[in-house]
Amino acid sequence: MIFDRVQPGFSLTQEPKGAPFENPPDITDPEEAAMYHLDRMNNADAFEDISYFLEEGIDIPTLVQGILRNAVFQGVHSIDVSLIVAPTLHEFIKDIGDITGVDYDEGISNDRDRAVIRYQRNVARAEKMLEKLGVSAERTMSGEETEEDDGMKDQMEAMIVADTEEKPMEEVAPEETTELPMEELKGLMARSAG
Repeated sequence: MIFDRVQPGFSLTQEPKGAPFENPPDITDPEEAAMYHLDRMNNADAFEDISYFLEEGIDIPTLVQGILRNAVFQGVHSIDVSLIVAPTLHEFIKDIGDITGVDYDEGISNDRDRAVIRYQRNVARAEKMLEKLGVSAERTMSGEETEEDDGMKDQMEAMIVADTEEKPMEEVAPEETTELPMEELKGLMARSAG
């Protein structure tokens, strides 16, 4: 398994552009690349192979990555096209698992699901807090003001006035500047200040 991949320094010891992945890819259109992979997987032998890997516990994203990396290695398409095609292959392999009746792992972690739920809860809490405070973005954008808004403005203005009345402006005396004795400049690039 360790010898199945390209060794470090491979490009320095081989003929330039000698490997398939060092040349321009054969397919640049993502739709063509998706059809290429779907045609290759749409037969009984491929179904059997995919079912075997799913039975062995390999999750669908790992299987998709293996298929796409192999295609990139063989120069069929680029890595960018792989990223675009991956969701299509994921769904097709999932359908194969459903058709063959194999239990499969979709590769969706529980941590990610928990993070989504936690985010949705925080959004709900924030909406409740904004509602409690009487703040509404729609109302602000439409220019509507209620008596509560006027009352809040009056309170805020009173707080600002009270704050400025408590702190009188201090008079700042100009700082006295002391002149430092100038040292005699020496050297090739020295200039006189006067």
